[in-house]
Amino acid sequence: MKSATILVVDDEPQIRRVMRATLTSHGYTIVEARDGKEALEKFRSERPELVILDTNMPVLDGLQACREIRASSSVPIIMLTVRSAEKDKVRALDAGADDYIVKPFGIQELLARIRAALRRSPAEETTALESKDFVFDFEKRVVIVRGKTVHLTPKEFDLLHELVANHGKPVSHRRLLQAVWGPDYGEETESLRVVINQLRKKIESDPAKPKYILTEPWFGYRFFLPQDGPKGPRDSQKD
Repeated sequence: MKSATILVVDDEPQIRRVMRATLTSHGYTIVEARDGKEALEKFRSERPELVILDTNMPVLDGLQACREIRASSSVPIIMLTVRSAEKDKVRALDAGADDYIVKPFGIQELLARIRAALRRSPAEETTALESKDFVFDFEKRVVIVRGKTVHLTPKEFDLLHELVANHGKPVSHRRLLQAVWGPDYGEETESLRVVINQLRKKIESDPAKPKYILTEPWFGYRFFLPQDGPKGPRDSQKD
């Protein structure tokens, strides 16, 4: 099993250095950010398995960053706070954090909380999928459709990845927009529709009558394979 990647977000360089040295020595891969805005950028580009997020930071504080991450991901989040008051813990949990730890903290306690959060997290996201018509290898960024390699733009690739990771399940417009375009998006359904249509031209044998990238009317889209089960009444392709 590969080492988990952890995004460490703190505006204090000394804390980041200590955590990087300690967590790296325990086999974790560390990505760092200095504030909430940089954290969101690193989260989208690095796709960490866990986030350690300081509460008080400049530019965008930890609670705001936590809400933005949670809007599009179920990744475990551990909040760091200098206060132990119950209301501060409640605020962290209400923002979407899975756990919190009060500064100063012991490294062994932090390691234990990381292990517990990773155990509770969902199974690893889909990195590969094969069927009669497709081979998707998302780690290698390879997409093969009916025996031919297909070249996708970055947004097409990320959108396909998000849909395939949830294959058989409807995924909302907002979740897709925030996962691919970023947390500031959510209402730009026309941009999403354009990329969906581009994907269908590259994936579907008949883009006008899609069999795999299905529209969930007034909600979002769903990637369907025959083994996902029978298609339901919401599979009309009207947007």
